[in-house]
Amino acid sequence: MSTTQNTASPVRARSWNQWLVLLLCWTSFTMTSVDRSTWGPASIVVGEHLAVPLASLGAFATAYYVGYVISNAGGGIFTDRLGGRLMLSVSLFLAGAFMMVFGSTTSAAMGITVQAIVGLFAGADYSAGVKLISSWFPPEKLGLAMGIFTSATSLGTAIANAVVPSLIASAGWQASYHLFGALSMVTAVVCYVFVRPGPTTGAAVREPGGFLTDMRSLARNRNLVLVGLAGFGGFWGTYGFVTWSNTLMVKGHHISPTRAGIVVVVFATAAVVAKPLIGLVADFFGGARKVPAIIMFALFAATLVLFGSVGEVSMLLWIAPFLGVAAYGYTPLLVALVPRLVPATLTGAAAGIINAVWQIGSVLVPLAVGTVFQATHSFTAAFLTLAMGPLAGIFLMLGVRESGRRSRSPRLDDLTASDAVKQA
Repeated sequence: MSTTQNTASPVRARSWNQWLVLLLCWTSFTMTSVDRSTWGPASIVVGEHLAVPLASLGAFATAYYVGYVISNAGGGIFTDRLGGRLMLSVSLFLAGAFMMVFGSTTSAAMGITVQAIVGLFAGADYSAGVKLISSWFPPEKLGLAMGIFTSATSLGTAIANAVVPSLIASAGWQASYHLFGALSMVTAVVCYVFVRPGPTTGAAVREPGGFLTDMRSLARNRNLVLVGLAGFGGFWGTYGFVTWSNTLMVKGHHISPTRAGIVVVVFATAAVVAKPLIGLVADFFGGARKVPAIIMFALFAATLVLFGSVGEVSMLLWIAPFLGVAAYGYTPLLVALVPRLVPATLTGAAAGIINAVWQIGSVLVPLAVGTVFQATHSFTAAFLTLAMGPLAGIFLMLGVRESGRRSRSPRLDDLTASDAVKQA
């Protein structure tokens, strides 16, 4: 009886710890997502305050994503070396601090610069979260865990669009940046106190040769490259919508900012619910990622085209939940696939670099959509531009082989970098 109790106690402790770590990583990712999504509903008012023309508003979002891409790539590498706990906490704290600085900006040049700095610090928490969660959850359960984790991005969009328009009306646009910045800093401190890495961290043996060998092994991983390019197309559509949807509805269809915000809240709320469910279903069917991701990309492209073809608020509200499911539904599938394609020692670097590739779509799409809308004044043309991303993602995912599926191959966590390359 004593032996049974001693055996059960560590199991219960591990279960409690893994869900605590998932909760805190999810909370951190939610805060950086709120910080990022605040720009959408605030952009028109900030642009008027800083005398920025409509076509140039995309420069603020692009500046943020430039910093975000850099920190994703670099943050993943530092996460493998310094640990997920430190990177998660420090990056969120500094991102929150510069959110507060942006709330006091007085010029467009200063605002664009600060947005880049916010993105530079915010991006590292993603790879830190993936690394920490992967260290606590086995591969066959990563779908649900990553579904919960990535629901933070859509929840952040929902929170920003639900809160920011009212906050702007009552206290000015600066208040939202000050509020969310302060909350981010508090969350960072909590994460530093309570987050711990899991038992599978560093389970694999690192190949001799260091950094260059690691990077070559990732660059030669064909499946990883295809997943990176497919995610680029998906993020082109997702964050193009998040960045421009409010402005396009207001300027293209003369919908009030509050109603436009409601449409985006419905869009994002549907995604919050869908992500864990999609991850859970994928786990149930043996951890399949490829086919569900292709289905999500196809639905995403179709709903973007449909959304761009209507103008009534009632119709937009009907389409929004389906668009939300598709716009974010592929993310837990791709995020859960990445750790299964690389050894455990490279999980942070792979997650960060691949997310950096995905986020390049976020960097380019605000300017692309702004240019198209400025030239055509067409709501439909803007959304056709967005739909090109997930359409490309369909064809790229067709070339991916799910070599990491447990039923067909051993866990890649137990392989060296060269073995992972050979198996891919």
